[in-house]
Amino acid sequence: MSQSTTPDLPVTFRPGRTRAILLTMGLAMFVVITAVALMLERLGPGERASFVFTAALLSGVLVLLSRPKVVADEDGVTVVNITRSRRLAWAEILKVNLRPGDPWVFLDLSDGTSMPALGIQPGIAKESAIRDARALRALAESRGTSAETR
Repeated sequence: MSQSTTPDLPVTFRPGRTRAILLTMGLAMFVVITAVALMLERLGPGERASFVFTAALLSGVLVLLSRPKVVADEDGVTVVNITRSRRLAWAEILKVNLRPGDPWVFLDLSDGTSMPALGIQPGIAKESAIRDARALRALAESRGTSAETR
């Protein structure tokens, strides 16, 4: 895909490698902590339950951290961050930014604010994040307010 072409819609952008690592680590942590709780003979039922609860809590945090994504469709974009989700019409997105050193994409919005889109982040897969940011930028430019003024 060249910079001037846009992907077919709907399209979902998410940090796949980061997500795989977080979910794998969450499952591994849960299994190990639960196994340790079951193997320790001196623990009572309440203590075992607290181990399992702690393992579930830690795994839940990693699941939340793996949640971010950006879903683009014909009508707009849904940005799913760690604990919040927001639906944006294409006209609301003025610019898609991923500058060197940014931890994730930022969307400049028509209300004068900027919104982080954690679903596109260059952490582990920098080339993929740059490609995804360019694709989202091309979609926003072809469908957003700049397209309406043509």
